[in-house]
Amino acid sequence: MPMLCLIQSTLLAQDSTKAAYLRKQQPDSRKDSSKLFIKKDSTAAIVEKPVHSPRKAALYSAVLPGLGQIYNREYWKLPLVYAALGITTGTFIINMREYRTYRNAYRIRMDGNADTHDAYEGLYSDASLKYLRDGYREYVDYSVLVFVLAYGLNIADATVFAHLRSFDMSDDLSMKVVPTIIDNRSIGLSLRISIGGKKKFNNAMAIGR
Repeated sequence: MPMLCLIQSTLLAQDSTKAAYLRKQQPDSRKDSSKLFIKKDSTAAIVEKPVHSPRKAALYSAVLPGLGQIYNREYWKLPLVYAALGITTGTFIINMREYRTYRNAYRIRMDGNADTHDAYEGLYSDASLKYLRDGYREYVDYSVLVFVLAYGLNIADATVFAHLRSFDMSDDLSMKVVPTIIDNRSIGLSLRISIGGKKKFNNAMAIGR
């Protein structure tokens, strides 16, 4: 009987030694159980998309024409902006140069000194010089006005299209004609237009009582 107990103890010791050896050769690939119960933080900061600011677009275009269009990523408008401003600037320079030329000639003509002669003597009369001077002065004023308008349109374009970038362009657009009761007396038709999932318009028309 003691011999049997000794043999059984020896076999159990060998089994435990073999099991320990096998665990070393094949380590447990299961994840740490302490990590299985870790939950993600539901209060993590949500990264929001930067808001496209119409105010910035207007300010950029006011500081440098075309910069607001770059902010809106409408690069194809840059040639249009600079063409408009360039043409109006060139027109202003030409008109100003011609105005000064005829103005100086008219001043020489009208100074009362017989020893001074203008470049248009014998070509234009006094009235013609005055007419040309006044005409180009108006052209200068028009050139300045058109330049200011072009500059303002540059700012307005950048501002409007910056607003449109954040405008809800949802595909959920629908229009329905449904029966309705008007003032609890008349039967009518209600025209309902839905934009972006929200009913924006509701136009009812009575067709009978």
